Amino acid sequence: MFHPAIPPALLTETGGGSAWRAFFGELRRLGYVEGQSLIIERYWAEGRHDRYAEVVREIVTRNPDVIVTGTNTVVTVFKAATGTIPIVAFMLDPLQAGLVTNLHRPGGNLTGITLDAGIEIWGKRLEFLKEAIPSMQKAVFLGMRGGWEGSVGQVLRGAAARLGISLAFVFPQEGKPSEIERVFDAIAEQRPDAVLVSGEGDLYANRQLIAELAVKKRLPTICPYRDYVEAGALMGYALDLTELFRQLADDVHKILKGAKPGDIPIYQATKFELLINLKTAKAFALTLPPALLARADEVIE
Repeated sequence: MFHPAIPPALLTETGGGSAWRAFFGELRRLGYVEGQSLIIERYWAEGRHDRYAEVVREIVTRNPDVIVTGTNTVVTVFKAATGTIPIVAFMLDPLQAGLVTNLHRPGGNLTGITLDAGIEIWGKRLEFLKEAIPSMQKAVFLGMRGGWEGSVGQVLRGAAARLGISLAFVFPQEGKPSEIERVFDAIAEQRPDAVLVSGEGDLYANRQLIAELAVKKRLPTICPYRDYVEAGALMGYALDLTELFRQLADDVHKILKGAKPGDIPIYQATKFELLINLKTAKAFALTLPPALLARADEVIE
């Protein structure tokens, strides 16, 4: 098991956020007891992209029965390193990224989950921000470079033009806390009206810090997962990570029982929730439109 930015000690049923709690809880429900019926070796890259290749080589040399990992960049490195060890991964738009050619029959040694339900969802997130802050003229996209230069960036630029919003972008170079802090300083200097946070694992690993910095620097922020909103971010248009990561565990179970990863469909969520942190809105002295609050699936007070 390899996560690029979450320390191994937090990749447990009690740490690592709602995603990993759901993953390990589902493995337990399926009958796996770590140290008895399942041995898990945990690795991370300390948020440093330059360590991916080194850690991947070490893992492949160990020849595990299955590799659990994620982020598109990491999956690309694993695919180059092995064509035989099953890989169960969390990914963003794996079709557009060229990781697979078919979600229903991915083929090869890769399967898993996609942490989006079509790239048009990013335009929807920008629309919700505009509805929350009608005076918004400038927003910043916080994400890794690959997403902005691909289809996500295209959708966001189109939505921004349609809504009359100037959209800038900031890319962390690594998934380390010090880099996240540097990036937020850079965002604050641009004085945007709001921030959109992308869905990469490097950012999810720093979700608490991102939410805290957004509040500290008075940056209304919309995020892709509930954990951010519970940590204090203003809004989320979020898919259910617990559902997705239970599916990830189920994929591991199927492979350990003999299924081929290329025959297991890549799972894509279809349900999204609009979440609003009213406490944060009040801290920003932001009066949210009643119609928006009425549409929210959950208002956190």
